[in-house]
Amino acid sequence: MDAIGYAGLALSAACLGALGGLGGAILLVPALVLTGLTAAVAAPLGLLCVASGSMAAGPRQLRERAVNHRLGVTVELVASAGAVAGALVSGMVSESMLMRFLALVALLAAVVGIRRSGMRNPPDPLCTVADVGERVGALSGAYPLGGAFAPYRTRHLPGGLGFMAVAGFVAGTSGASGGFIKTPTLNELMYVPVRVAAATTTFTVGITSSAALVVFALQDRIDPELAGPIIAGSLVGGLLGARVQSNLHPILIRRGLCGLLIVVAVVLALKA
Repeated sequence: MDAIGYAGLALSAACLGALGGLGGAILLVPALVLTGLTAAVAAPLGLLCVASGSMAAGPRQLRERAVNHRLGVTVELVASAGAVAGALVSGMVSESMLMRFLALVALLAAVVGIRRSGMRNPPDPLCTVADVGERVGALSGAYPLGGAFAPYRTRHLPGGLGFMAVAGFVAGTSGASGGFIKTPTLNELMYVPVRVAAATTTFTVGITSSAALVVFALQDRIDPELAGPIIAGSLVGGLLGARVQSNLHPILIRRGLCGLLIVVAVVLALKA
């Protein structure tokens, strides 16, 4: 690959890294496959994009207290286990079957998000800046919304953990972040505000990806020549994505997520 090719690869990773936990890296893997790379080579590169973008976006989201660490660690226990399992069996799953499954999941998540209007977690005048962040001993918290503060409480934890295991398995198998499953699950099923869901997903996908990358490294499936521009672009994209996320209204974030999911579904369906 020449210098132009490396620059294009870095730029693509930056654009997809900016989408961060919303699942942008799921577009990178099919794009790399379409350029001639095998799925075995593209999958670890997709996870490197996810991990780098997550690391870059983390500091800003942590300062804004948008990440719910307790919730993130809880769901990550099953997601990481799923990622390791997915990485171990990644060579046994038909690529066409995997693409069709991912396209269906992405489309269903988009439909659910489009059908819902309004906000589940409106601002509460009794909530103050002292309440912002996660609540000690509970999977709940509050986040700033405009000039007010909106409380939330996590629901349907068992069902949410089931979907997180699927997200981890998808990440390990395909090289996608699993964020396109995690964020809708947190938002639609578990009633976590979309801004908190996106930030918490960005925080967790790096851990999920790292778990699968250990397996890929042991299998000698990471191409260091291609990894460099992927990591550089994703770091820049992660910084930009965190800034954009923090300045958008939750409804706009949800609509953008739904649009991205539809694009993901179309790309995967065409690839399959």
